[in-house]
Amino acid sequence: MGLEPQTEKDAPEKQETMAKQEGMSTEGAENKERGNWTGKLDFMLSLIGYAVGLGNLWRFPSLCYRNGGGAFLIPYLIAMLLCGMTLFFMEVAWGQFCSEGPITAWKLCPLFRGAGYAMVIISFITTIYYNVIISYTAFYLFSSFTSTVPWAGCDNWWNSAACSIAKSVNDTFAANITTNSTLYLTNSSALLNSTLPARISPAQEYWNNYVLNISDGIDNMGNIQWKLALCLLFSWVVVFLCLMKGVKSSGRVVYFTATFPYVVITILLIRGVTLPGSADGLKFFLIPKWEALLIPKVWGDAFSQIFYSLGPAWGGLLTMASYNRFHHNCLMDALIVPLVNSGTSIYAGLAIFSIVGFMSHELGVPIDKVVTSGPGLAFVAYPEALARIPLAPFWSILFFFMLFTLGLDSQFGMVEGVCSAITDMFPNVLRKRKTFFMLGLSIVSFLLGLPLVCEGGIYIFTVLDWYTGVISLFIVALVECLVIGWIYGADQFYDDIAMMLGSRPNPWWMICWKGITPLSIVFIIIMTYVDYVPVYYNDYQYPPTGEVIGWLCAAASMVMIPLVMVQEYCVNGVGDGFIERVRSLLVPTPDWGPALPQYRTGRYAPINEKPASYHPMEQFKSNGTNTGKDSEFNDISSYSTKI
Repeated sequence: MGLEPQTEKDAPEKQETMAKQEGMSTEGAENKERGNWTGKLDFMLSLIGYAVGLGNLWRFPSLCYRNGGGAFLIPYLIAMLLCGMTLFFMEVAWGQFCSEGPITAWKLCPLFRGAGYAMVIISFITTIYYNVIISYTAFYLFSSFTSTVPWAGCDNWWNSAACSIAKSVNDTFAANITTNSTLYLTNSSALLNSTLPARISPAQEYWNNYVLNISDGIDNMGNIQWKLALCLLFSWVVVFLCLMKGVKSSGRVVYFTATFPYVVITILLIRGVTLPGSADGLKFFLIPKWEALLIPKVWGDAFSQIFYSLGPAWGGLLTMASYNRFHHNCLMDALIVPLVNSGTSIYAGLAIFSIVGFMSHELGVPIDKVVTSGPGLAFVAYPEALARIPLAPFWSILFFFMLFTLGLDSQFGMVEGVCSAITDMFPNVLRKRKTFFMLGLSIVSFLLGLPLVCEGGIYIFTVLDWYTGVISLFIVALVECLVIGWIYGADQFYDDIAMMLGSRPNPWWMICWKGITPLSIVFIIIMTYVDYVPVYYNDYQYPPTGEVIGWLCAAASMVMIPLVMVQEYCVNGVGDGFIERVRSLLVPTPDWGPALPQYRTGRYAPINEKPASYHPMEQFKSNGTNTGKDSEFNDISSYSTKI
């Protein structure tokens, strides 16, 4: 059966349907069992909150800092257009059409269901270390409730002789002399003529020596930092409370968490550009070093940042879109959210590099030597600027509260993706007990995160961040393009989208899914590992053990793809020979399609003449193709092409 062109008598029914969609913020959920977003804006802000997170203020500036500043922007924007936006639309359309989580959504091609498990594993590992970053922001937030922010000076027990808040070497020396330091005064001439240690900002020492209390390497994990462990517990409690009721609760929270950060970033940008030396930082950020474009890792980092920030191949986009109403215009979301995300990254980069330029001016060192890369960039550069603003504690509270909300938005998407994927697999058991399942998931994740708040925890954190979200995401995205573009069929997927939107999208998306996007991913995989760089943290070189841990984390997700292939072949394959059994797993399962009966029209409508033992392999045999297209459905001449 096909999707028939709209006739005049169908118009009133369609108008009534569309009116219901417009009133979705007040109507009850159309999917009573699974639930829906309360309103359209809930979903849009949730997507923005999921995409715009700590990565925009920490990871993006950090990668720019590590990869030559402005040169990084070029491959970053190319990656957004060729991969980020196209994969984003693919996943939100996919999730909305079937109303399934990242594992059960693979009903459209059971042979590759392992890619769904890979998504969940990647997201689960990321939620563990991502909430550690959120716990850092919580710690700084609580530490800001003082009359003077604790990273403002060099007279604390965690400061060393290299700590400096002055510009000149003589001022640095004088600032560290106390009234009872007669020995230093007596020998001041000799000390001034000696080689002084490298100068470090007080914000850098606060981060290294007090917050992290960092050990000398991954082989020395040390003790749990209980101040961070309590902040980690607090972060997981907040995540649980916001997600315990599913999208009904998180949809309300994002109205604040997705908009508030822009106010604070604007304030910091205004302050940053008024500081001396800020112009040098902005030049470093905006003026490309063209030679950096010849370095393969720069391109690899740019594409990985798009995957890290926008969220394709993690499962979160599929999950959030699965709570949409069937006729929601997800194409508009796919155009707006990636642009907002990239714009926010660049906007935040302006703020942070204006501050890095100021720190370079104050410390008298090159910009690329001012602070460490990694999360330390956000927890050093920003606090340094906050310490120099009048009413510093107030602005510090505001800023770190903003970071906390930014992190929560992205964490919501990842945790909900993991939770929904598992509950969708066992709906009769878990869906009615989702609150308890979310509680158990939060407790397990908290316990697994405790090693990351030890004295050597930052080394494990760096390994997880370095390996978890790079090659694994590329492989999953490549599988998605293979399945949607060629096995299920981009043309058939366009027909599914037409059922939701009323028209087929512009052919550009199909061209990308079938060719441009997968070729870009293959190219970037090659570029990334042609010039492979093992994990490192500042000047610390990891022992082989650290690299092994990283590759095991990456393999934990990737190995699910072949393992589930074998399992599907042995358990669900239909046919006499190897080829026939494999081909039977390349077509959708009988229950693939819209979740609600009223939307199962066309090829998805119930056919009474099908025998009870019907299997998609029968459709495969009768049509001689694995797409299962109906000729009637291909008549979509009444639909307009949509950009």
